[in-house]
Order: sequence, then C-alpha cells, then structure tokens
Amino acid sequence: MTTTERILKLAARQRLVRPRDVEALGIARAFLTRLERRGLLERRARGVYVLADAPVSEHHSLALAAKLVPRGVVCLLSALRFHGLTTQDPHEVWMAIDVKAHKPSVEFPVLRIVRFSGRSLAEGIETHLIEAVPVRIYSPAKTVADCFKYRNKIGMDVALEALRDALRKRKATIDEIHRFAKVCRVANVIRPYLESVA
Repeated sequence: MTTTERILKLAARQRLVRPRDVEALGIARAFLTRLERRGLLERRARGVYVLADAPVSEHHSLALAAKLVPRGVVCLLSALRFHGLTTQDPHEVWMAIDVKAHKPSVEFPVLRIVRFSGRSLAEGIETHLIEAVPVRIYSPAKTVADCFKYRNKIGMDVALEALRDALRKRKATIDEIHRFAKVCRVANVIRPYLESVA
C-alpha cells in the first residue's frame, strides 16, 4: 500500500485527520499538504483534513471543535442545538474548558469558550460519535442547569425555553434537572420554574 493510499484509508475511516494521526503511522505530515494540493484532501480547519468528497453533517463544526480541543465539552447554546432544545442557531461552537486550561488558539470553527470547574465541568458529559469523532457534550439536564447558571450570558428566555423543551420532549426529568441544578449551584434559582411546570 502506498503512502497516499494509507492516508486516504485513514481519512475514510477516521473522517477528520490531523498531522499527529499520520505521524503515528510513521508518515511525514508534509504528505497531508501534498494530498491537499492534488485535490485528494481538503483542509477544513488549521491542521484538520478530510477526504475531498467527504459529506458534511449538520454537526460538522462540533466534530471539528472536538478534534481541535479534545478536552473541551460542548455546552450551552451548542449543546441545546445538538439536543434539539432551542430555536437559537449559534454561529459559534460553545465549549467548556477547565478554569486553569489555556484558551485554545483556533481560527475555525469560531469557539465561544466558557470556563467551568470541579463537578460543574466533570459531571453530565455524554460522548456522541459525529463524523467518526467522539464529541463530548453535556446531557440535556446538565445543559438546562448550565443555562440557568449562565442566564446573564445567554438570556433568561433561552434558559426557560430549554427547560420547557427538555421536559416537553422528554429529554430530561425534573429530578435530573434538579440534580444538576445543585451541581451548578442554581437550585434556588431554578426551583420556582420547576415548580411551575411540575
């Protein structure tokens, strides 16, 4: 198998390929640029390549973000959109990172970084496979609690819409939302809204 065939096979299996992925196969990263020039690969973001004819899914930007910031977690408006809990269509990927982590330097997709810590960062994470990339996304219940915690950033109307949709679409229960509201320290804020829809 030629080097080109090995890289194209990797790209077909993995969908999003980074220089470190080909280096792990003992192939120089320069081959990615050569294959891009030949029209066999396409550069989707800095250091991320796909097959030139690869289909793009609705959540392509989430897969790209997860590939570029593997320790980040998709949160708030982007998580709401993924779970179908909002009419908002964010043009940025909202991503949670640790308060002590360096801010990622990513040109595309545009990231909106939010700093989480402790249990608020670690709990409620689900892993979804998008374009063969494991993407860490907060669960619907955790995302609703986060929306109330960050209501000044995203708006109380968005938080209330998320709460109503999560319950109406049965993506989360009142108990699950209350549990994450305690984790996010917004149990007192969210309680009257939970009681009104109970």
